[in-house]
Parts: sequence; structure tokens; C-alpha cells
Amino acid sequence: MLEEVERWLATRSWSVADRPLHRILAAKQRTGQTISVVLPALNEEETVGDIVAIIRHDLVEQVPLVDEIVVVDSGSTDRTSEVAAAAGARVVHRDEILPRIPAVPGKGEVLWRSLLVTSGDIVCFIDADLREFSSDFVSGIVGPLLTEPGVDLVKGMYDRPLAGTAGQGGRVTELMARPLLNMHWPQLAGFVQPLGGEYAARRSLLEQLPFPVGYGVELGMLVDALHLVGLDALAQVDVGVRKHRHQDGQALGRMAAAIYRTAQLRLARGHLIRPSLTQFDRGEDGFEPRTYSVDTEERPPMVEIAEYAERRVA
Repeated sequence: MLEEVERWLATRSWSVADRPLHRILAAKQRTGQTISVVLPALNEEETVGDIVAIIRHDLVEQVPLVDEIVVVDSGSTDRTSEVAAAAGARVVHRDEILPRIPAVPGKGEVLWRSLLVTSGDIVCFIDADLREFSSDFVSGIVGPLLTEPGVDLVKGMYDRPLAGTAGQGGRVTELMARPLLNMHWPQLAGFVQPLGGEYAARRSLLEQLPFPVGYGVELGMLVDALHLVGLDALAQVDVGVRKHRHQDGQALGRMAAAIYRTAQLRLARGHLIRPSLTQFDRGEDGFEPRTYSVDTEERPPMVEIAEYAERRVA
């Protein structure tokens, strides 16, 4: 491991217990910064309501840390929107945001568009499929942004149990993202959960970053932030244990392909001859190929979007 990374681990890796809630709140009141929490959601009616309710109870009503909770629905066919709204979130449909640019499927697309419908100086992203959720996920990762002026982006780190076994979650991280980062961006080798969906950043950083539209958004954001603001402006906080719905092996394969594509673009900005992935399912006549397109599109930095600039002026 690079000496720079060892030093970073000692100075930019914290535990949620390092910043008690009263200290975080005092820093918010002192600096006047506002906080938006965004949950990208697609068919998450079973979990999104509990997450919103806990954040609202703990960090809006009990302690005034969070200024707005926004759920961006990316086309749910269940009751995700209704459940989220009943729990106290403001719900916005993806297609209602920046309608002149047709939306495409993907998590990164939703996160990018969320910048147009939120106002916080700090934006905190939380996945909507978490179970046994704790508001420590929010307070833990926004804490350094309120208390450390030199920090611009904070990732959550946690244990990810799989089938009751500790530390076995995060298969795409271990098989794809971590090798890529260690080999090509070794300064980022200290991140425990580089692909984790729980992180917070200053709007002033997010609005300058391109957003891969799909699952490559987390890796792309880390790499681009490293080049834009440097390693010392990045940090991570241990928030305990993350439990969520696990994907099957083929879904993980598609995620890995999108992440590899995101890395490839940043390594060479070259042309990918075949931006697709073929997988196999056993059918009545043997193995049947199914080919999926790999997310190749990226949204430009939000500061380049006219509607965003107009909103800032207003």
C-alpha cells in the first residue's frame, strides 16, 4: 500500500462514534450549511418507508440536522411513491426532472437529476433497499463535511453480511472494483466500500462531476473526485452493518460490466468495440444466450446545464 494511502487511512477514516450528534449539530448551526438526503428508488415499497420515517424522526424532528428528504422514483410499478410520501418524504418522479433531456434507466441518471430538485449545500445519498436502517448512516457521513472544511466527499463503510455470514457481501466490489482501483488508481485503495450507495458530498463538488447513468456512478465519482480535489478531500466513516436485498449472479455480472466500462472510459476515453454483455440461462434446449447493453452514456457536470444555472441565479 502506498505511504500516502496509509497516512490517509490514519487521518481520513473515522467511526460514527468520533462525532457525537450534538457536535455535528453545533457545526451545522455554526456554519449555516443545509443538508439534503436523496433516496433513489425503484420498486422499494417494502423498505423505503421505514428509511424515510427513521431519518425524519431522528434527524428532522428530534434533532434538526436534515433539511429535506427527497425520494426520486425512477419508474416504480409498486407503491414506492405512496409509501415514501406517507412516511414524510417529498417524492419526485425522475421523468419530471429536466424533461427536455429524455431519461434513461439507471441509478446514476437518478442521482444526477436529483441535483436539480434539491437545495442542500451537502447532498447525502442513501439506497432505498436497506433493512434494519439506522440514522447513523446519515449523521455519520455528513459529520465530516460539517466539521472538516477540507473534506468534500465522504463514503460510508460497513460490514455487508451475505446469507448470515459476515463480510461476504460486496461481491462486485471484491471481484471487479477493488482490483481495478488498486491497479489503476492506487490512491483509492484505502476505501473499504468504494461502490457503497451511502455517501455524502458538497454540492460544489457534485455539480462539477460527470455522472455515469448506470451502476458505474460510484466508481466514476470516486475517480473523478480524486482528480478534481485530491485524496485528502475524500474520507470514509464506519457506520456499522449494512443489510439489503442481494442481487443474483447474473445481475452482478451486468453491474460489473458497467463498472468496467466506467473505468475504461477514465483510463483511455477510448472506443469500446462491443459495449454489451452476453450471459447464459438454461432453457428447454440447453443454454440460451441473452445479451444486455452496457451503460455507456454519461451525463455532463450539472453546472453545464442551463436550467441548473438559471435556478442558481434565481
